Amino acid sequence: MIKTRRAQLDLSDEFIAGFIAERPEDLWEPWMRHVDEALDDARLLEIIQDAWKRLCKKSKTRGRPGTPAEVILRLLVLKHIRDWSFEELEREVGANFVYRQFTRIGGGKVPDNKSISRFNRQLGPEVIDNLHQRVIAIAQEKIIRGRKLRVDTTVVETNIHYPTDSSLLGDGVRVLTRVMKKVSAAVGKVGTQMRDRIRSVKRRILEIARASRDISEKGKEKRVAAYGKLLEISSRVVGQAKKFSAEIAGKVKRGPRKILQKAKRQLDEMIPRVQQVIRQTRQRVLGGETRAEGKIVSVFEPQTEVIRKGKAGKPNEFGNLVKIQEAENQIVTHYEVFEERPSDSALLTPSIERHIEQFGHAPEIAAADAGFFSAANEAKAEELGVRRVAVPSQSSKSPQRKQRQKKRWFKKAQKWRTGCEGRISVLKRRHGIRRSRYKGTDGMRRFVGLSVIADNLINIGRTMAR
Repeated sequence: MIKTRRAQLDLSDEFIAGFIAERPEDLWEPWMRHVDEALDDARLLEIIQDAWKRLCKKSKTRGRPGTPAEVILRLLVLKHIRDWSFEELEREVGANFVYRQFTRIGGGKVPDNKSISRFNRQLGPEVIDNLHQRVIAIAQEKIIRGRKLRVDTTVVETNIHYPTDSSLLGDGVRVLTRVMKKVSAAVGKVGTQMRDRIRSVKRRILEIARASRDISEKGKEKRVAAYGKLLEISSRVVGQAKKFSAEIAGKVKRGPRKILQKAKRQLDEMIPRVQQVIRQTRQRVLGGETRAEGKIVSVFEPQTEVIRKGKAGKPNEFGNLVKIQEAENQIVTHYEVFEERPSDSALLTPSIERHIEQFGHAPEIAAADAGFFSAANEAKAEELGVRRVAVPSQSSKSPQRKQRQKKRWFKKAQKWRTGCEGRISVLKRRHGIRRSRYKGTDGMRRFVGLSVIADNLINIGRTMAR
């Protein structure tokens, strides 16, 4: 049974007085009091409660008492405010009086890290987006009016190792072999017998690594030969995995139903990915073609893109492009994770339209960097009601354009725009969106959404405290 609120066991009574002189509330950071008030919003709790009711139809009236909605919300917000793992969250909340009060757990038992992780996954990215929209509505009531808009993009990396052809083949073979071993252990010696080729794969990967250090023609020949052997082994493992999948479907292999169903699902998911890695490796190493159709850089996170943003220290980034859109007082009013990277110039008009939808009017100033510029974008922004569009053009040499970009309001708007880069930096350093720790595209949307909510709540709290 899922409740909305918890009857909190107070930590400020005589029990605590015997241990510390201060009340836990006196130890709160100034912004925490205002965030605490904001998280008491009834609509925020309704969003989580409604999500739980859709997942478990009778959870509001039946079953044993579960973790209340307000505790789930506060635990997830605190996790992303502090950029903790689920294990760190459980430990820190359990050991800290302030966090116990803030999360409304009080003297009760802290949910274990696996339960919190499950709550997070089950809420889904749509629920997180609804929570974010409600936080923006709270910010509108208190500190923002939507007079300004600035927008920028960044790359959030997926949680993968640096991709090489040999390591991707090694990952695929290892996963397929592991699943086939589980099937063999469950069904015994029935149907196709598994042959473990892991040791051969490891040796070929080491050969490739050694040959790659030799930049001579002889070293190149050794590397190509080692890749040929690795591709052959990988193809054999894929063929064996296909037979296992077919025999599970044809009920040749009989055993525990749950284990076999899960194994077949994993095999059917992984086989096409490994086949794609084999194809792209053949094209690159044996054919000399670096551009492969449907190229993947991770068998675990196949949605990962290779993105080049022109950074000297990191020319290639492996993840997904994310748009961050802000209003005044550093409040992120909209975020979006793209499965395929769009051009920055295609994002300015939708950002202004989103702003109008949220606030009911166009911003007085819209600012972005040169990547968002196009004459059509500028004209459309003015048509939508933006009074001053501060998006510089690096290519235009016309005197009118130069004169426009020298105006005082334009320079002032561009100075304010640079704060968007600072906001992205804070999101990456303080809230950890350098790299998404949740799996898949939905996981990245949840991770970015919760980090943005955490940052907005801190900024609301600090602005109110001032």
